[in-house]
Parts: sequence; structure tokens; C-alpha cells
Amino acid sequence: MAVITVLGSGIMATALATPLTDNGHEVRLVGTHLDREIITSIQETGIHPNLGLKVPDGVTAHQLEDAPRAFEGVEFVMSGVNSFGVDWAGDQFASLLRPGMHVIALAKGMQADDDGNLTILPRALASRLPEELRSRVSVSAIAGPSIAGEVAVHRHTSVVFTGEDPEVLTRWRELFATEHYHVWTNTDFVGVEVCAATKNCYAFGAGFMQGLLDAMGEAAGDRYVNYNYGAALFGQASVEMIQFMELLGGKPTTPIGLPGIGDCFVTSMGGRNVRCGRLVGSGMTFSQARAQMPGVTLEGAAAIVVIGRAVVRLTERGIVPPERFPLLRHLYEVVGLDQPVAVPWDSFFGGDGSGQA
Repeated sequence: MAVITVLGSGIMATALATPLTDNGHEVRLVGTHLDREIITSIQETGIHPNLGLKVPDGVTAHQLEDAPRAFEGVEFVMSGVNSFGVDWAGDQFASLLRPGMHVIALAKGMQADDDGNLTILPRALASRLPEELRSRVSVSAIAGPSIAGEVAVHRHTSVVFTGEDPEVLTRWRELFATEHYHVWTNTDFVGVEVCAATKNCYAFGAGFMQGLLDAMGEAAGDRYVNYNYGAALFGQASVEMIQFMELLGGKPTTPIGLPGIGDCFVTSMGGRNVRCGRLVGSGMTFSQARAQMPGVTLEGAAAIVVIGRAVVRLTERGIVPPERFPLLRHLYEVVGLDQPVAVPWDSFFGGDGSGQA
């Protein structure tokens, strides 16, 4: 039996306690400064209020001030924060981690500097650690199609664990893999994480197809829906994820499977980013749609701004040809510049079409 300490008690971090405890491991769930009510609920009732489920036996909940004690004597640590909390988590880990520990991260997205150079989030997390510690811990990540509630109730789920050390990934796989939670390992760290970030961008665009029907006054149950529209966006998203491999150093085959197309599919099926994309597709600007969803975290929209702005900057520097990434560029126009949806169909799939925007 192992002990795994988790920093962050969101729904995915908590759901992943299910396969771990199924395998007989102990999970110490440490809330962030934003998770106090969640931790209190678990401590008092055993229920995670956002999942609406009782946490498994074998899970203990700890407030942030108890983190040093929860990290004592552990070898395996999970970073359960979202993309907005990566720098904060790295700063916490700077004092909580010890040499020899292994970290696996959940956040999906990328960071960019002023020149448009993009960094995957696990490396951004590691960059916050003191230099003498950085080389003495490992940082890996979990990617692939995974809805938290389905994991928590034992629906079959297939994911990818990625990092630079195959032996470390094997150890993580042995901790997590069950008859319901299926784990593959992949050392294309950059490729897998870039897929995990960009699929959130493209899933936002998946909402457009239903939003257009909303604007036309047609219900989803009508005989003719809008799957042709969505399929074209999905196809172009697949093309662009492969182009990102060329740009950032991933393997061209990585998007063709769980990290890319598989994850893009499940994310496009629903969720907050898709709901916002649907509002935008119906005719709202992003700022209007955003106002309809107060207090909701939109990681996909945030990723569109970061990655889209970086692509524009890299184009200005002559690194990215202007004809590359037409869908991602348009998503940036919609989200980052508050422009209306006007899908650039004729620029898709190499720009050979003659469709109208």
C-alpha cells in the first residue's frame, strides 16, 4: 500500500481517489485556499459537494494549513489544481516536496512568454521549484479522455500518463490501473500535453454547431441537426493538433489516439466551455456569453487566449506561416478579440476549398 497526497480537492483530483483506493492505497486530500468548504464538507459528511458523491474509504481530507503534515513521509504527490493555479501550486511544492518524491499533474493548458514561446504546464510547475530540488523530483502528467464523475462511479476510462522517465510512469500506472481505469504510458511529454491543452480550445468551438441551431430556432431533436458542421470543425482541429506537434516538438502520431482525438471528442460532448461556445455560436459575443456564466471557470477560453496570442506573435516573428492554424486563430478572434463567429471554411484542410466564411 502507498500513500498519495493530493494538493487540490476539485472534482477530478477527488475522483481519482477512486482507482487509488480501489487498489488499497491511502489518499490524503489537501484543499487549496479556495477549497475550504469542500474539505469541511468531506470532513463532516464524507460528501464532496461538487461531485455529489461520498469520497471512498481510505481518503482523508486536510485544510491547507495541515499540508506539511499531510506531505510527511510520502513518495507520491498529485497536483490537482487547474491551469489557473499552477504557479501557486509550484510555489507550495517548493516548500512541501523533498528529494525523491514523484509528482503527477492534472492541469491542462500552456503558458507563453511575450515572444510567444509556449511551455507545457508540468514544466511551468517544475520551474517554480528551487533549482537544487528540481532535478531531484520527477514531474509527470495525466491526460486523455476523462470525465471526473465517470471515474468516480467506475465507468470504463482510458487515459495516458506522460513524462520523461518510463520507469516513473510505470510506477504511477501500477498505483492507478484497475479493471475500470485503464492506463497507457507515453514519453512524448510535450506532444501529449500540447494535445491536452489545445483540445480544450477546439472543444469550445464545438459549441458553435448547437448555437447556430439555437439561433435558427431549431431544437436538437429535429430531424436534421448540425453534425456536418461539427465534423468539419473536429477534422480541422485534428489537422491543427498535428501541426502543433511540428511546431513544438511532439510526435506527429500522438494526436491520433487518446491524447488528441480521443480527448477532444469527450471534451466536445459537453461541459462549461462547450456551453459558452454554444452561446457564442447563437450570436452572442464572448463577453456577452461570459456574462451569462458568472463565477464559472472557463479553462478552454483561457487557453484560447494564451495559445492564440502566442500563434499571432510567432507569426509576426516568421516562425509560424500565416496559413497555419486557421481555426485556432479564429477562436482567438472570437474569444480574445470579442469578434462574432465567422468560420473561415475555405482556409481549412490546406486552404483548397472555395467555401464562404
